[in-house]
Amino acid sequence: MPVSRANGLDIYYETAGSGPPLVLIHALPFDHNLWLYQVERFSARFRTLAMDLRGWGRSAKPRTPFTLADMGNDILTLIAEQGIRDGAVVLGCSIGSKIALMLACDHPEIFKAAILVGGNSGPQPQFDHRIAAYRAHQAAGTLADYHWGHLRYGVTSLWADSAIGRYLLAGFVERGRGLDAESIVQVFQALTVSDLTPKLPHYGSPTLIVNGEHDRALAGGTRTASLIRHSEHKILPATGHCCFLEDPARFNALVQDFLQRNRLWPEQ
Repeated sequence: MPVSRANGLDIYYETAGSGPPLVLIHALPFDHNLWLYQVERFSARFRTLAMDLRGWGRSAKPRTPFTLADMGNDILTLIAEQGIRDGAVVLGCSIGSKIALMLACDHPEIFKAAILVGGNSGPQPQFDHRIAAYRAHQAAGTLADYHWGHLRYGVTSLWADSAIGRYLLAGFVERGRGLDAESIVQVFQALTVSDLTPKLPHYGSPTLIVNGEHDRALAGGTRTASLIRHSEHKILPATGHCCFLEDPARFNALVQDFLQRNRLWPEQ
């Protein structure tokens, strides 16, 4: 398994294709496989790099407190290990979008553009119920059942109940058998207190923010888009939070158009 240990924690990652780097940062409670359609589409022109965030997938499950910046440093260490020093595009969803925006704000020399799905840049103090539920379900031995329900929260019910939706969500549950509630708690606490809005007046890289029509984070994405110079905000009809999983063709077309207009789409 490809694992980076350079930052002191095991961070699982996968790469595909060749070309300029496209760094993919998943949402909770998913793993790097959330980007399967984007890897398939964009690895023809980019070198995609998708990792499991600490606390998720095959990456380490630390139980001691850490910050969103620590999670970002996991990614910075990984890309440095991969020889990525400039010319990258970063694409993230939910917590992944917040980390992506943080990295783009702090390291414009590395990341030339950011694509944010969800796109909430402010503090998000609404996760106490998730923290309590993960702890309770792990104690009861029903963590997989709760994980399944949490996964459904990231998509529309119509898609979750479709044949492809049931199949893909079942895969996330199966790969999540090693999840640890106390590590998940640390992830949610890091997300809760993080606030990127002070960085935004000084940030001006090309940024695309995408929300699904039924995304509960739509208000946060709209607010973030209003605070970023040179940003664009698109809404994908009939989709939820992980709109790129539900409607990959239309999402990928939005990404390609954005990159082409910003001269970041490599010609073959």
